[in-house]
Amino acid sequence: MQLPETVYNIAIEVINMGKELEFKLAAANDAVLDCLLGDPETAARMEGPVVCTPMETTYFDTETNAFRTNHWTLRRRQEGSRSVVCVKTPQPEPFARGEWEVEARQLLQLYGEAPLRPVCGARFLRRSVMLRLADGSRAELACDCGVLHGKTEELPFAEVELESKEGAPDATKALAGRLAKQYNLRWEPLSKFARANALK
Repeated sequence: MQLPETVYNIAIEVINMGKELEFKLAAANDAVLDCLLGDPETAARMEGPVVCTPMETTYFDTETNAFRTNHWTLRRRQEGSRSVVCVKTPQPEPFARGEWEVEARQLLQLYGEAPLRPVCGARFLRRSVMLRLADGSRAELACDCGVLHGKTEELPFAEVELESKEGAPDATKALAGRLAKQYNLRWEPLSKFARANALK
């Protein structure tokens, strides 16, 4: 799927384009995430220290919901000191999404002739680390805890994201299955945007 050239018009440096393959698991609370990050088998696969990054996300759409109608997501996220704009699009494969990401300070408030508006968002702390799995593939483990918010409502959440970064995704999916069983996690079919957008 090709993105419209008018989605944003900003001074940018492209830092990632392509397909995201991610397994998302919901946790009961942050204490479960603490235990998971201390898991001996997972810790043995870590390539470096766990990095803590405060995140603040705003999701945008037009007044006619052009992005939601096409099942696209447009967000601007403050990741510590970095400001990142991202567009995600559907993919036919399970757990996959198209992803176009740029580092940017400003987002043009136009989609063609339609003004963009913030519709919902999220504030959370991400603890992330890269893993080298048994088959040589690599995956990013991210543990997020915070709140999703609409215009007036908020919803606390805690979740795990395992994103396949290099190699076949089989070992990443197997790890997600093991963690789900061991730490009583449930597969989360909805994105942060979908859950936040359901709030008032």
